[in-house]
Amino acid sequence: MKMTISMIHILLAFLISSCSPPGTNNKYAKVHSALDSSKVLIVYLSRTNNTKAIAEIIQRNVGGTLVALELEKPYPENYQQTVQQVVKENETGYLPPLKTNIDSIEKYNFIFLGFPTWDMKMPPPMKSFLKQYDLSGKTIIPFNTNAGYGVGTGFETVKELCPDSKVLEGFEIKGGIERDGVYFVIKDEKAKEAESRVKSWLQKIKVVKA
Repeated sequence: MKMTISMIHILLAFLISSCSPPGTNNKYAKVHSALDSSKVLIVYLSRTNNTKAIAEIIQRNVGGTLVALELEKPYPENYQQTVQQVVKENETGYLPPLKTNIDSIEKYNFIFLGFPTWDMKMPPPMKSFLKQYDLSGKTIIPFNTNAGYGVGTGFETVKELCPDSKVLEGFEIKGGIERDGVYFVIKDEKAKEAESRVKSWLQKIKVVKA
């Protein structure tokens, strides 16, 4: 039986698509997760969307449920007013009530915690989350964005507030500098760098396979 030109084209297209590795046309080709994505929770706090961008990179690579922490009463839009409020909360130990509610947190075994550095510390809303939910027996994986001064005491606070959890090595990257009017920066070339660094970190802590 003779094949028409159109039939040959269709056959070639089928063979090419069948032989192409999955994800080759995806800008963010997914590496192989070592985790059951149904057991993964990614919780993050993000004021300028830089921590959110890292959370989304993590989700692309390990799957899981992505949850943004929101407050019952959001912080002021004005940066200096927020700084003053956070300093006072840190001094008094006040934990702002969360609007976010996570159902059935017991079903998650791996919890990624993402937060920026505020006052060289973990932001009070993330402390609220860690105080509100029992994470005993779970694996906690922190990640952080900061203005270039580092994590501060943030990762140590994770260990202090999760004494009965396994805390893996955290990830940190420079984000925006809201004080100087520099907001969302993890885009374009910076996003590519962040994607590469996050993948290397996930492989290092063995939650994804190379």
